[in-house]
Amino acid sequence: MPDRRVILTFHGIGDPPPHVERSELPFWIGRDVFERALDEVSGRPDVLVTFDDGNGSDFEIALPALRRRGMTAAFFVVASRLDQPGYLTREQLRELAAAGMAIGSHGLQHRSWRSLTDEELEDDLTRGRSVLEDALERPVTEASCPFGEYDRRVLRHLRRLGHERVYTSDGGTARADAWLQPRNTIEGGWDATAGRLNGGEPVRARVVRSARRVVKRLR
Repeated sequence: MPDRRVILTFHGIGDPPPHVERSELPFWIGRDVFERALDEVSGRPDVLVTFDDGNGSDFEIALPALRRRGMTAAFFVVASRLDQPGYLTREQLRELAAAGMAIGSHGLQHRSWRSLTDEELEDDLTRGRSVLEDALERPVTEASCPFGEYDRRVLRHLRRLGHERVYTSDGGTARADAWLQPRNTIEGGWDATAGRLNGGEPVRARVVRSARRVVKRLR
């Protein structure tokens, strides 16, 4: 595995169904954008593909596209959405895992972990993970932060509960062995992220991003 990698985050693919919340619509992308992205990163060991939310398109569109290219990915699922219209079913979740895909937690209710009290946060993290573990009948050891939001308190809870790796939406590259993994969210287009994959990001942008990550960890 390379020392550093770029982690991509997808959400919904294709036409958003009626149930999708308005705030999530900007994160849905067309099939053509998705297929192009996979074509460009297929075979690259320095790129990891991830998905957030547990939308039905993870199984209906993403899984077949990944299989055609011999790729694997990580899927972070909102536990309370399992078996709800437009989202993954428990059976589909198990099929993703059987196909070699990693499964992680995206919380119980898809709420910003920073906005929760300690008790609410504990419940969201604990029950969100246990629902997935019950469905898969195996441990779930990784999580991604809803809305990319976290602070020192959230990270402390995640560590204490034994999460082996946590994914954010901070952008840039990630050290492969780091506990906290910044990701790059794909919104609408692909060109901006493709440029970053090939080292096209300005130095100033990288410095600013690193500084923001430090602030998040300390606040």
